[in-house]
Amino acid sequence: QVQLVESGGGLVQAGGSLRLSCAASGRTFRMYAMGWFRQAPGKEREFVTAISWGGGNTYYADSVKGRFTISRDNAKNTVYLQMNSLKPEDTAVYYCAVPIRGDYMQAGSYDFWGQGTQVTVAS
Repeated sequence: QVQLVESGGGLVQAGGSLRLSCAASGRTFRMYAMGWFRQAPGKEREFVTAISWGGGNTYYADSVKGRFTISRDNAKNTVYLQMNSLKPEDTAVYYCAVPIRGDYMQAGSYDFWGQGTQVTVAS
C-alpha cells in the first residue's frame, strides 16, 4: 500500500511558476515509477508527466514539454513537479499517482492516487 499527499498548489499569474510536491509513504517508494495527472472542471483526467523509479527516464505531455519538469528524491520519498511559464489552460487539480503497468500515459495504468492539489492560473 502506498499513500500519496500532494502540496504546493495555489493561485499564480500567467507566466508564473509553482512547484508541486508529492510525499509518499512506504519503504518501497524508490521501486516505483511516479506520474502526475491533472483534471480541469468538465474534462477528463489527463497525463502530464511521469518519471522512472531511478529518475533516469522522464515522459511529458506535449502541452507541457519545455515548461514543466518532473524530478524525484528517493531519500525523501518525494516527487516534484516544477511548473514554469504557466498558462490559464494549466488550471486544474493536479494528482500524483503510482503506476502498476508500464503505459505511463494512461490513467488506467495507475493504482494509487493522491487527493490532488488545486492549481489556478489567472490571466
